[in-house]
Amino acid sequence: MFSSSTQIRVRYSETDQMNVVYHGNYAQYFEVARAEAIREMGITYKEMEEMGIVMPIVELHTKFLRPAVYDDLLTIKTQLRELPKDHRIEFHHEVFNAEGKLLTIGRIVLYFLDAQTKARTVMPEALKKHLEPYFTPHANN
Repeated sequence: MFSSSTQIRVRYSETDQMNVVYHGNYAQYFEVARAEAIREMGITYKEMEEMGIVMPIVELHTKFLRPAVYDDLLTIKTQLRELPKDHRIEFHHEVFNAEGKLLTIGRIVLYFLDAQTKARTVMPEALKKHLEPYFTPHANN
């Protein structure tokens, strides 16, 4: 399993009249955390695009347990629980506040697509090479 953590501080503009993070902002938080996780995997979105691969989101699931508010320092834990075997990659996100309380859970499915044809394709070999060590039986996660 691959795991990564990213921190984001809640900005005033991301909250509603109740001082609570507007629910639509979580997709952006997940995107930031996912991009940083992929970077930690040894490749960037930009490099994948240069290889001719794009990754649209095809599913977004979010469960809100507790509210985040203005100026909270959020830690977003991102996990890749399975090594992709086909055109799909699934990320799991957990959002915690500074006190370590779990606020929000997310699951996002993306497809690997050929940038030209928009046809489904497999994970780029460069990304697979970086990820495989996290999914070996003796991996220390």
